Amino acid sequence: MKIGFDISQTGDNKAGCGYLAYSLIRALAEIDTQNEYLLYPTFGDFYFDPNWPRTVVKLKQRNFHQWPGQSALKEARAFWGNPPVDFEKQIGEPQIVQANNFYCPIGIKSARLVYLLYDLGFLWDPNTTPEANRIGCFSGVFRASLYADHIVAISNFSRDHFLRVFPQFPADRVTVIPLASRFEIEGEVSKPASLRHLETDRFWLNVGTLEPRKNQLRLLSAYARLKAEMGSTYPLVFAGGKGWLVENFDKVIAELGLEADVIRLGYVDDQQLAWLYRNCYAFIYPTLFEGFGLPVLEAMSLGAAVITSNTTSVPEVVGDAGLLVDPYKPEEIFSAMYALASDPTERDRLRALALQRAQQFSWQRTAKQFLELYTRLNAGR
Repeated sequence: MKIGFDISQTGDNKAGCGYLAYSLIRALAEIDTQNEYLLYPTFGDFYFDPNWPRTVVKLKQRNFHQWPGQSALKEARAFWGNPPVDFEKQIGEPQIVQANNFYCPIGIKSARLVYLLYDLGFLWDPNTTPEANRIGCFSGVFRASLYADHIVAISNFSRDHFLRVFPQFPADRVTVIPLASRFEIEGEVSKPASLRHLETDRFWLNVGTLEPRKNQLRLLSAYARLKAEMGSTYPLVFAGGKGWLVENFDKVIAELGLEADVIRLGYVDDQQLAWLYRNCYAFIYPTLFEGFGLPVLEAMSLGAAVITSNTTSVPEVVGDAGLLVDPYKPEEIFSAMYALASDPTERDRLRALALQRAQQFSWQRTAKQFLELYTRLNAGR
């Protein structure tokens, strides 16, 4: 088979979509030396990385080929939005095309189109994402409901949500394939110099883009109460880039009197993130909505005790290996943090459970499921 694969978000400053595509294509390279992969560094016009020649993932393997991309967004919009007559020839005449960045291509007639569905959070609460992002995401998913040959959802929750919104789409053409962590507990994780101010096992951690959906403001409220109740506690560390609609984040920190207690690291690289997960006192992730909850699984895979939400897809990932709270209730977030702060043995128990639970997920297993799907779709051509 020839498999066309979208790697457009695998460059610098990756977020969820980029990490998924990056991890999946690397895992496919490990298990598949027979099929031919065409790696598309630009894919549609919803997301465009102008630095893609330097940044996107590159695989030096004989059956993996970096495909030419467009040099500017204008060119990408023209090519993908108004496909030429020989469109499929220009993308290498693949039998399978996998879309990974919410964009759904048109003009594919011979190949089987696999659309990777993350979530429909933009429909859940339109006020938590900018209009341009909401329109782009909806456009992609809507077109997938019309043109995709198969949809892969990353959780049962996302699959059920999609089928409620688009009941006309055949349910037997929506498969759930879970994600995995790109981190492993084996081996030492050296402490980056940039984190020298943090003490091992003496900080609370939150990872994620600063945005309303990630619920960092309620976490701040819970943390302020924890500090008040206990007199003092470990600093609260936020790792993640600045997103949208949280312009008052610093103002809330000041109003709660937490300037000396909150540490903002901004975007961190993989080495920094691995050390943070492995050495935090606990990982706090009171998200309001997730299609999967990859940061939770990544934290668990490195042995972090986890406090997270009891909503959407997150319980599918955590099982009984973490403390689940109502993310809309800061008092529940506080109570869980207080319980762990007061009882280190409970923290140790959750760390052991997290490692056991994380072993149920692996990128090799996920890649094998994708490869089986490609083979099945190609056989039905």
